[in-house]
Amino acid sequence: MSEAGMAVVKPQMKSYIWLQTADGSIQQVEEEVAMFCPMICREIMQTGMGSSKNYAISLPQRVNPAILGLILDYCRFHQVPGRSNKERKTFDEKFIRMDTKRLCELTSAADSLQLKPLVDLTSRALARIIEGKTPEEIRETFHLPDDLTEEEKLEPLRNITDDPRIRLLNRLYARKRKELKEREKLKDVEVEEERADDRSVEDLLSFINGADGGMCVDVSSLSC
Repeated sequence: MSEAGMAVVKPQMKSYIWLQTADGSIQQVEEEVAMFCPMICREIMQTGMGSSKNYAISLPQRVNPAILGLILDYCRFHQVPGRSNKERKTFDEKFIRMDTKRLCELTSAADSLQLKPLVDLTSRALARIIEGKTPEEIRETFHLPDDLTEEEKLEPLRNITDDPRIRLLNRLYARKRKELKEREKLKDVEVEEERADDRSVEDLLSFINGADGGMCVDVSSLSC
């Protein structure tokens, strides 16, 4: 066997990136995993940050250590090439099995990291949770104030922080506002149809003959 063939193949050394969450916690993450998040990738490419503990990349306020752990688990799985669609779907279905509060936090954090595939996944999960619920039930789910009228509850929520939860709710509220208007319209039509003409036969004949400014018709020419 040649010397080249006998040479021991050394494992490739991994590169790491340092990340810092809002609470000051710093952790070391595999570079290929961290680069899966567009926001982190941009920081590395444009600023050179993340190369050491002293130059850790500061993550957005919404990314706490627990949520970062979930996001990194997602990235570790999906950044591996060659996985089948079935494998990815199975992973995603298990991954989003969490309580609504945690799902909201994950959606918000993924959005701040510009991790669109995860935002889409969690947003669809949130949509399934609130689908078919009344505005009251939705507000209870998201712990929103409930001292408003039905129409006020469907008004768009202010979204200063561009929270994906608020965008999702506003889309749902827009649809429910439309349904509410259609119900009110239908109700008005039904009320209109129920109104009976309580004028006497003499009044009606007088109207037909033009006494009240109506159209003048020869009643004798009408047949029953």
